[in-house]
Amino acid sequence: MVMPYTAIQFAVLHQLKTFAAGSSKTEDHIYLSPYLSYISGALAGCAATVGSYPFDLLRTLLASQGEPKVYPTMRTALVEIVKTRGFRGLYAGLSPTLVEIIPYAGLQFGTYDTFKRWTMTWNLYRSSNTNLQSREDGLSSFQLFLCGLAAGTCAKLVCHPLDVVKKRFQIEGLQRHPRYGARVEHRAYRNMFDALRRILQKEGWAGLYKGIVPSTVKAAPAGAVTFVAYEYTSDWLESALT
Repeated sequence: MVMPYTAIQFAVLHQLKTFAAGSSKTEDHIYLSPYLSYISGALAGCAATVGSYPFDLLRTLLASQGEPKVYPTMRTALVEIVKTRGFRGLYAGLSPTLVEIIPYAGLQFGTYDTFKRWTMTWNLYRSSNTNLQSREDGLSSFQLFLCGLAAGTCAKLVCHPLDVVKKRFQIEGLQRHPRYGARVEHRAYRNMFDALRRILQKEGWAGLYKGIVPSTVKAAPAGAVTFVAYEYTSDWLESALT
């Protein structure tokens, strides 16, 4: 899931920023306005979600089924979903996912670019007294990592309730042992707003933030590493191809 999602996301993001900035060079993209960074990130996230969503669905089902396993392999899960729900079943929960990814990806990329600009300004201020070993006007790999970590944390804290709703839709009707949590009946929620309302009624606000700690611990560092890898890889490719 991660490979096609990340590839599509950064490819679309680069094309959108190139169009907005009028230049394909990464260093020119940092000067885009926060609004354009937000919009580019949101659109890139939507494209990546649509392109990789069936893998996200299969991952969630395999992780949620517990023991004894309903689907022993990814292939078994894929065949069973297509047989029982049709090809539309591979996109169950896509609507709340897109509603989630628009603010999540927008915030992640928008705040990442903002944190980068702030860090660059801070480094330029320090450079008057210190000789920095720098890249991108003074951003070290550790600073890029911190910018990505902060951006991922902000985005996850804001958008986690929508992620909870998305996963409820994805595991509708999944047979599993009671010790792994109450079963979400098939067609349990009419739509995303109905799911939000019912979760609030039955579980309170805490229900919308279930799993927030492990989710943030996983997503924020992973996003930070991805940003650093992307920055260095794109710089290397630009230098190698030009």
